Amino acid sequence: MTNLLVLFLGLTPLLPLTILAQGTIKVTAIDKSKLPAGIKFPGKLKQAIRWNDLAGDNIVVTSETGIYTNPKFKHENEGRDAELFAFHFIVSDSIQQTWKVYDLISDCPVDLEASFVKNTLQVTDLNNDGIGEVWVMYRTVCHGDVSPSDMKIIMYQGKQKYAMRGTNKVQVGEKEFEGGEYKFDAAFTAGPAEFMQFAVKLWNKNIQQKFE
Repeated sequence: MTNLLVLFLGLTPLLPLTILAQGTIKVTAIDKSKLPAGIKFPGKLKQAIRWNDLAGDNIVVTSETGIYTNPKFKHENEGRDAELFAFHFIVSDSIQQTWKVYDLISDCPVDLEASFVKNTLQVTDLNNDGIGEVWVMYRTVCHGDVSPSDMKIIMYQGKQKYAMRGTNKVQVGEKEFEGGEYKFDAAFTAGPAEFMQFAVKLWNKNIQQKFE
């Protein structure tokens, strides 16, 4: 029996060591100085993470410009701009960018924001296929009052994009709130149920606007 077990283990392909358990992939945070030389991005680095799965050696970078004036944009209101980016790379003999997330607010004459929601960048393997699902969540808004921001969850598995779009929730009275609604795109609707379930939990965890 022992010999058979050893033979079985010897013939079984080893899964990547970063796949820990059902639905979980271990990621490592890396700083800008540790990024491969071929990885470039605009704006200021927010987060960079790395992991291995069946697709290979993965790196995701998120960045934001902050509030500034982009000379490439048309400005009719003497407003300001803000952009955000997320990039996914596969690292092997060369570096291949497989997808990009980009969003912005432009020419905003009042308060504006284009920023990732803190502590929401993560990698899962909810359908247990050995390929990580990458989740990014962010807010964009141009407003001069206390009103909800547009909020999005973008998830990629491989090159397949999933999107959940809506608004966050703000308190406008003692017991009165606005916002909080969302819609799934067709990919989420047609995809595994666990993807939608995870997205709803992530949304609800970050739905409330917290003003600092």
